[in-house]
Amino acid sequence: MTDTDEKPTEHNERAEAQSSRRPLRTGVYTAALLVIVMFSGLVVANRFPSLERYAFERNAAFYTVFVLLMLVPVIWFLDRPVQMFAAAMVGWVLFVGAYDLAGTYFRNLFQVLRTPFEALVEGAIVYGLCAVGSWVAGMILHARRHPIVPVRKAPIEAARHTR
Repeated sequence: MTDTDEKPTEHNERAEAQSSRRPLRTGVYTAALLVIVMFSGLVVANRFPSLERYAFERNAAFYTVFVLLMLVPVIWFLDRPVQMFAAAMVGWVLFVGAYDLAGTYFRNLFQVLRTPFEALVEGAIVYGLCAVGSWVAGMILHARRHPIVPVRKAPIEAARHTR
């Protein structure tokens, strides 16, 4: 074996390892961004009373940014539902952990919004529906591109009944 024979294999292994880490990395980045938006929204809502008269606009802005950041794994892995769900759940579990910690600092957070378990279940349902929707859409597109007509095999001469 020469050095040129080993490099493509080594490159393929490295590319495969990076592609398997991509959902984890995307999930961690998504979680970090969601946590930043959550803590920013909580601090602004609880520590700046001068913005209370703009509560609706403030909350709408933070919700919008939060939802857009939630869609990062969905958009990034739109054609790979398993990786989409894996990346999304990594990010969501990390976010729920930070949300649970935020509940110890911000009083009555879980009474006003939802418990960490409810947040975890809601995120899993949303991301699960996105993954299933992506999978079904991929199947529909595949069916539209390829005929669903069964291929008939040629009859075997020995199997024919002749008289």
